[in-house]
Amino acid sequence: MEMIQLPAKARDSKMKPNQLRQGRQVPCVIYGHEIKSLQIQCDETTLHRVFAKAGESTLVEVDLDGKKIPVLFKDITFHPITSRELHADFYAVNMKEEIETMVPVHFEGESPAVKELGGVFVTIHESVTVRCLPVNLPHNLPVDISGLAEFHASIAVKDLKLPKGVTVMEDKDTIIANIQEPRKEEEITPVATEAAPAEGAAPAEGAAPAEGTAPGKEGAAPAAAAPAAEAKKSKK
Repeated sequence: MEMIQLPAKARDSKMKPNQLRQGRQVPCVIYGHEIKSLQIQCDETTLHRVFAKAGESTLVEVDLDGKKIPVLFKDITFHPITSRELHADFYAVNMKEEIETMVPVHFEGESPAVKELGGVFVTIHESVTVRCLPVNLPHNLPVDISGLAEFHASIAVKDLKLPKGVTVMEDKDTIIANIQEPRKEEEITPVATEAAPAEGAAPAEGAAPAEGTAPGKEGAAPAAAAPAAEAKKSKK
């Protein structure tokens, strides 16, 4: 297989990482097969282009001053604001030994359940773990979703088309994606509010009488008028 080329050079030990970055160089490290820790630096623009093409599932051949080292991107750190590459880790592979690494799943086609029924396509696993020789490592694993015609239809690991010599480590019945029914909007029922009683109306049963009214008698005179009535009777 043809590997993506990445020129590099030994890191200048006299320069700090930030000094390298100011010169558009990215500090990197290689470790793995027969390499404990090798400090290198790569041109920022070139590293960006190679990572965009290779991702973490395609072999890259680091050219270190003429020495060819087959590697995989193991980890890459980006600036939180500018998204510039700050550091990269590479894992050196033995081309004669099998490796395990994550490979993305690439969904192809269009689901009738989504197009015709308004279903929602839900990705559960964007990648799977594969085991193979480095030369057989696929960039991605394609899967056709045009057969998903009903709600709850799904794609499992067993539905993936695997290249020769490639094994997926997850269980064959592991669901990768499925179709879910569209979420219905909840109906909001207005809460009924009790209207205030009209002026002069009798209070509801069990309600406290209005201030200044005699209990139990609709439209009763204020309690304060009772002494005045008694006074008129005494004069007679």
